[in-house]
Amino acid sequence: MKQNILLGVLLVAIALLIALPWYAPFFYIFIFTEILILGLFAVSFNLIFGYTGMLSFGHAAYFGMGAYTTAMLLLHQDWPFVYTLFAAMALSGLLALVIGFLCVRLSEVYFAMLTLAFGMMVFTIAHSWRDVTNGSDGIAGFRIKEFGLGLDLTIGNPAVYYHVTLVVVGIAALILYIISRSSFGMILKAIRQNPERVSFCGLNIRSYRLASFTIGGIFAGLAGALIAPFLRVASPELMHWSMSAEPVLMSILGGTGYFLGPFVGAAMFVLLETWITSFTESWMLFLGIVLALMVMFFRKGVLGTFLDWWMNKND
Repeated sequence: MKQNILLGVLLVAIALLIALPWYAPFFYIFIFTEILILGLFAVSFNLIFGYTGMLSFGHAAYFGMGAYTTAMLLLHQDWPFVYTLFAAMALSGLLALVIGFLCVRLSEVYFAMLTLAFGMMVFTIAHSWRDVTNGSDGIAGFRIKEFGLGLDLTIGNPAVYYHVTLVVVGIAALILYIISRSSFGMILKAIRQNPERVSFCGLNIRSYRLASFTIGGIFAGLAGALIAPFLRVASPELMHWSMSAEPVLMSILGGTGYFLGPFVGAAMFVLLETWITSFTESWMLFLGIVLALMVMFFRKGVLGTFLDWWMNKND
């Protein structure tokens, strides 16, 4: 009964998201577009962290790679938008495969520090290689002339771009959910809980970690490909270590043990930031205090704590 109620709430939430442009001002369309994109970014990170137990501090490298790929293809090649998404996923996945191959040999803090090092290397290249990336100014001035697949969509319309983002994020989230519920996903959870036992079963832990790392990079690149047209620019800041901290906060805030936790965390993060910046310039101080309190008192994340309370209510 309780699970049916939760499923009903989820379906209502999806219906409200679909209908958002028809009842909400443009301001909220922009806000929820950002939430969807950052939610996908956080979910892709959570496959590595929440499911496999690897804390990466360089996840923004693949996010930024996706943004740069889309921006450059739109600016220089006039590709249909949908094809730039696939290109962004491919190049981000390739970058994640190379970096992951070198990082998954290590574990815990050594893995985290090595991902941070590689992430900052990618950021430095993007910041310094002015002939290709335009340095700190980033790549701007690109336009989406057509969506592709024979669809005539006015992507420049915020409501249309919101619906495109909603569909792309929905498909990507469904694929990641299927992966997390598959036998592959179960093995990732087992690796997180006890890698030694998994190794004794004859499974190659490094291969599974590398696969998880690469898949996370692919979908982070997809999120980056969506953020570039939204921001109208692809800049090195999208690859900075501080950007890598955002999916960490969102995943922990929402609940790393629940698939939808990072989406909830992304919504709370963006809405809190928007609300706090409306009345103070010292928004980072207040946002930090609020986030610290929520992490301290919601040990399983906001979604995880609520679901535990709901399922145990009146039992």
